[in-house]
Amino acid sequence: MMQRNRVIAATLVLVGMSVAAQADPLSAGQRMAERFLHGDVGAIWSASTPEMQKAFGSAGNLAALRDDLLAGFGDEDAILTERTDVQAGHDVYTRVSRWTETSAPLELVIAFDDAARIAGFFIRPQPVAAPSQFLDYETKATLRLPVDGEWFVYWGGRDIEDNYHAVDVGQRFAVDLLVMRDGQSHLGDPSRLESYHCWGRAILAPAEGVVMRAVDGLPDQAIGAADPANPAGNYVVIDFGNEEYGFLAHLRQGSVRVAKGDVVKAGQEVGLCGNSGNTSEPHLHFHMQTSPRLGRGEGLPTRFTNYQADGVTVSRGEPRRGETIQLAE
Repeated sequence: MMQRNRVIAATLVLVGMSVAAQADPLSAGQRMAERFLHGDVGAIWSASTPEMQKAFGSAGNLAALRDDLLAGFGDEDAILTERTDVQAGHDVYTRVSRWTETSAPLELVIAFDDAARIAGFFIRPQPVAAPSQFLDYETKATLRLPVDGEWFVYWGGRDIEDNYHAVDVGQRFAVDLLVMRDGQSHLGDPSRLESYHCWGRAILAPAEGVVMRAVDGLPDQAIGAADPANPAGNYVVIDFGNEEYGFLAHLRQGSVRVAKGDVVKAGQEVGLCGNSGNTSEPHLHFHMQTSPRLGRGEGLPTRFTNYQADGVTVSRGEPRRGETIQLAE
């Protein structure tokens, strides 16, 4: 029996962005959502990728999941919001609805691959941002961007819609950065790490501090694989003072240039952008928290100084999803 806080099914952890897979993903998502909710699970099964079918197990299992959903939450009462976006080359349809037997809205997400097949599917209570006592906190360290050149903010901001990290207490204000060119995060074969524009780019210390931890021995994951046992992959933790600790994660194996106890300066290279850890494509994850241990402490707002967001100079601010950022000249 499905518990009320359990995700029904999921196969994708999407990070990057590519070209859209189909012309009208909103209609496709609506159509598949309605078929599932009205019991036409055969349509969902036949439209799913082999990997998605393996995750479901069988069409019978999919039907049982729907029955558990209705038994636990009742019927869909009203659609509150619908949207689509593009994540890691997949069109992703998200529908938030009110249900008759629960006060919390449910979120249904369907991801389509470039052949318009269902490559991801789950239903869960709508995520909410974690509470924080640091919403009005002013970063004490003077932070520069941890990269040079133009980077795209894939996840960033304080709302769930802009930043899925916001559900996590420690990563409440995290950002994920990658490089976009002509609307894509890669050029050429998307299965090759070297095809991604940010692969191997220098990752820099955002401020002066002392290295608390440096991990460098984990392999870079192939596209489509992940390492949930080591979510940060290869990473560096820097103590900026005043109980502000910065995490730079998913670094390329063998690229970390610093060791525990090293004093680093703002702008100093600490490693290269990679794809180690729990990640679906190369990118940089950065967040600050009150503890040097991942999963401990509370997240802190990351307020960078003297950068441009979509060509507008920001003297001090937090990058938001969808912005293209770079150091101000």
